[in-house]
Amino acid sequence: MGRLLAFTYGVIAYVLFFLTFLYAIGFVGDIFVPKTINSGADKTAEWQMAVVINIILLSIFALQHSIMARPGFKRWWTKIIPWSIERSTYVLLSSLALILIYYFWQPLLGVVWHVDNRIGASILTALFWLGWAIVLFSTFMINHFELFGLQQVYQNLKKKEITSSEFKTPMLYKFVRHPIMLGFVIAFWATPHMTTGHLLFAAVTTAYIIVALQFEEHDLIQIFGDRYREYRKKVPMLFPFMK
Repeated sequence: MGRLLAFTYGVIAYVLFFLTFLYAIGFVGDIFVPKTINSGADKTAEWQMAVVINIILLSIFALQHSIMARPGFKRWWTKIIPWSIERSTYVLLSSLALILIYYFWQPLLGVVWHVDNRIGASILTALFWLGWAIVLFSTFMINHFELFGLQQVYQNLKKKEITSSEFKTPMLYKFVRHPIMLGFVIAFWATPHMTTGHLLFAAVTTAYIIVALQFEEHDLIQIFGDRYREYRKKVPMLFPFMK
């Protein structure tokens, strides 16, 4: 029964993640969903408070996402919860942090740039969708189901040893060490209509990505040692074809 409950918990966490991921596309792209980065009453008149609130929302996600990913935290955390649901819990709390952003985001609608040219707008829109496609497909290039906790709860259900993926560099990982983060950066910045609020979101999240990757790289060196050091020498961190 405990294994079945853990599996059910993992599936629920994954479904919530996937729904929040799909909502993120609409939220950032200002399309489809009821609350987007630009919807609601413009808070430009009280922009100081709006900026503070938005930065707090992004910081909650950043702190949760980074602290819970550290090996030291995981060692402590898995003394409280079973190892089989550690990743699912991480995914669940990340999704809840994203929902906070969606719900409480303060729109700042001042126009930073607006591209009227049809070709230019189409190129930026295409880049937006390309960014999200890179994010999703990059997770499958390594191990999508381990990354989001399903593999762990399934192995636990089947009474198998919970295993981690070995070090590998398939497809896009041969050109950039973190293609998932590259996809996010592209998706966040590629828009024909950039508002002040969208710019704040893109700038803060990009800064967080750059800082967070330093911690992740440190952890990867601790895990994979010289294999990852050699990989770092050959492949750029975030942007292809750059040292």
